[in-house]
Amino acid sequence: MNVDQNQDVTGAYEEPDSQLQVQESGPGDPDGVTRFIEQMGLSAQTDGVPRIAGRIFGYFVINGGPISFTQLAQELQVSRASVSTNVRILASIGFIERVALPGDRQDYYQLAASPFLRMIESYLLRMQRMQGILGAAIRNIPQDMQDTHQRLRQMDHFYEVAVRSNRQLLDELGRSEDSA
Repeated sequence: MNVDQNQDVTGAYEEPDSQLQVQESGPGDPDGVTRFIEQMGLSAQTDGVPRIAGRIFGYFVINGGPISFTQLAQELQVSRASVSTNVRILASIGFIERVALPGDRQDYYQLAASPFLRMIESYLLRMQRMQGILGAAIRNIPQDMQDTHQRLRQMDHFYEVAVRSNRQLLDELGRSEDSA
């Protein structure tokens, strides 16, 4: 029998990284904060994002900010260079934003307003760019390449549905934030 390595014989998928299993802690447990930040790092890593970026995001979810590179590096016990690289990633996604504090020349970062909406908006823009690429390919690739065109149409349909669904998600999340 051919079974995916992450699939048991019943067809259910198991988490490939056992470290990602959520560990519970008691209410008010300070280790719960550390555990959350570390689990955010592990989760990000399984999504192909650097682990430190996930840890930084977890830190901002808990603490909000603002915080400097130096302070963040000390808090997470990582290098300033690593913080700098990963903060740029998170800022480009829209999770965090750079802020200035009066009288201080350092850059500080804080959790962006509506970071989850910004993430979906960023994802939506990337999907729309892909739709443009697919449209050009469908127009420019010779029509006698029927198998190619079938795959391109399938891919185009996927992005069409994904864009529509994510627009609905943005609309619903935006309404819920407005009422909160």
